[in-house]
This record gives sequence, C-alpha cells and structure tokens, in this order.
Amino acid sequence: MRRQSASGIAMTHDEKSAVSVLAGIYAVRMLGLFMLLPVLALFASGLEGATPTLSGLAVGAYGVTQAGLQIPFGLMSDRFGRIPVIAFGLLIFIAGSVVAAFATDIWTLIGGRVLQGAGAISAAVTALLADRTRDIVRTRAMAIIGISIGTTFMLSMILGPALAGVAGVSSLFWFSAALGVGALVLLLVVLPKAPEQEVVHHAEKPRFLDTLKDAELLRLYTGVFLLHAAVTALFVAVPFALRDVAGLVAAEHWKVYMPVILISLLGTVPLIMMSERQGDPRKSLIIGICILLVGQLLLGWQHGSTLAISFALVVFFAGFNFLEARLPSLLSQLATPERRGAALGIFASSQFMGAFVGGTMGGWLRGSWGLEVVFAVTASLAAVWLLLALGGKSGISGDKANNEG
Repeated sequence: MRRQSASGIAMTHDEKSAVSVLAGIYAVRMLGLFMLLPVLALFASGLEGATPTLSGLAVGAYGVTQAGLQIPFGLMSDRFGRIPVIAFGLLIFIAGSVVAAFATDIWTLIGGRVLQGAGAISAAVTALLADRTRDIVRTRAMAIIGISIGTTFMLSMILGPALAGVAGVSSLFWFSAALGVGALVLLLVVLPKAPEQEVVHHAEKPRFLDTLKDAELLRLYTGVFLLHAAVTALFVAVPFALRDVAGLVAAEHWKVYMPVILISLLGTVPLIMMSERQGDPRKSLIIGICILLVGQLLLGWQHGSTLAISFALVVFFAGFNFLEARLPSLLSQLATPERRGAALGIFASSQFMGAFVGGTMGGWLRGSWGLEVVFAVTASLAAVWLLLALGGKSGISGDKANNEG
C-alpha cells in the first residue's frame, strides 16, 4: 500500500480549531512552568534550609506527582472523558502555584512544586489532540503543539528573569496561577464541542498491561525519560554556568536564552518537514538524538565563553524541540484509540519522572563534583538513548506507525 504524504493533506476546520485551542492551553500552562526554569535553581539556593541537592529537587519536584498521576489521569480520561480530567488537573496546578508563591523556606517551595505537579494533564491534553485529528495530519498537529511550546519557552526565558528581577520570584508563581485560570477558560469556553466518539469508555486493565509491555511503546517511554532527565539536569547547571563561569548576572540571562531559542526553533522546522517526508520514523528519531548529544558535548567543552554556551544551547534545543514534537506523534500513531489515554499517561509519567530524576541528580552532581560532571552525565544519557535506538530491530517501524485508519 502506498504511503500518503502528510505534507499534501490539509487540516479540516475542526482540526485547526481544536489544535489552536489545545496549543493555547499547553502554551499558557507551560509558560508558568518555563518562566521558573532560568531562575528557580538560583532562587531556591538562597532559601532557608537550601542545599544544592534540595535546590535541584525544587526544580524537579513537580515531576514526582506528574509521574505518579499521569497514568491514573490518562485512564480516567479514557473512561470519563478528556475535558473533566483536564479541568480538575488545572485546578490543582493553580493551588500548587499559590502555595509556592508563599514559600519562604526550601521545603514549602518543594511542597508547592509537588502540588503543581499533581495537576497532571499532559497525557489527557495530548490524547484529546489525538482524538481530534486524523493520523495523516497528527505529526503536523503535534508539531504545532511543539512549536507553541518552543515559542512559549523563548518568551519564558525573557519574561522569567525580567519579571523576577522586578517583582521577585514569588511573582512568577502568582503569574503561573493566573495562567492556569486562563487555560481553564480556554478549555471550558473556547474549545469547540467534542464529537460524540471522543468520550471513550475502554480503560480496561488488560489493555493497560498490554500498553505497558508493548516493546515499541516501551522504547518511546525510555527515550522521553532520558530526554527530560537531561534537560532538567541541564537547567540546574546552565544558570550557574552563565552566572559563575561566564560572568553574566541572573537578570541578564534572557539575553542568552532569547536568541538561543529563536535560532533553535528555526532549525527545528526543517527537521519536522524531513520527518514527515521520510518513510522510516526511526531515522529521523536517531538524527534528533544525535543533534541533542552534540549540543550536550559542546556544553562540556565551552570553557566559560558566553558565545560558546549559546551555540551549544542552540544545537541542544534544535534537537530537543524536534524530539518533543516527534515523540508524542509517534506514540499516538502506535497506540490504538482505546489505549491512547493510558499510553500517553505512561509516556507522560516517564517524561516527568525523568524531570524529577534529572533535577535531583543535577543538583547533587553540581554540589558534589561541579558543572562539568553535570554536562558529562547528561551527554551520557543521550548516548544511552542513541544506543537503544540504534540497537532496535527497526525501532519504530514506518509500517506500524502508519497503519491506523
């Protein structure tokens, strides 16, 4: 059977509307989280009771409850519908942001971050996006989500340090709470009504176990764990590299992050176009991992130069943005509709457990052995992922990824 090119298929009006609104929900929620990344490790290190390990834990703490609750939320969304589960998760996220805003010691901050993470809606939102789009345009839909997240990331790198410099880091948590309310409005008021088939009722235990044991899905779960462990560990180290090694004060870090994210997004677009044209999704996945690995190796060799750090981050985020868009798309193609919420729940749990491990590990490594060891370990994570991808029989086979519908 001939493979139809996704690039020649237009999205329907309903698909465009759903993708736009869901991208907006992702963007406003992630803006609140991303704004904290460039400043949280530095802020946490100055709180009462802080140590390098606890500061890293504060960065990655939301990953604990995210990881633990993505699977239950995914199963709940299969059984009860996506929208009620997403709304409930947003309310919890708002509450966690308020708790963190009042933090004056490291443990209250960690508690607020854990509660933020309990709003584990990523799997349900991604499943809703998959429900609203056809297989042939799903990579493009996921890419739009990825680009919106990348754009949000870029804005966060500017707004986070700037707003924290004017009103303090606690203001970022209040802003996160307000953004959570905005996401709730988009979900309940702006999102077009769901088609009847969207509310599924198939969350049965055997299917869940099959989803957990599926070899190709398991490869994706492992990959996203390693990806987010690396990026979170990186953000425990990079702010200190910019401040202590490159001599750039925290309030000016956005001057590095803004061009880095913008240029990396421009590099991501041709990677996405290439992945849609290729018949073997495994090849594009390996290319993305290689780019990620090169960026991490360059970070280890930057020798305190702001320009060298910036170049390394451009390479890293070109690979990261592409993989962030590509992995959920491949997962949604491999998982059948009745298992999609559960599969995306496991995927998101792996993602956020990676964030928790990466944040905690990065803080511990920085405190015990220094920044160079953090960069070396994150590079080794990408190398392990590359070996796993190369070692598979056919990785994520093109035939299986395109056999739905």
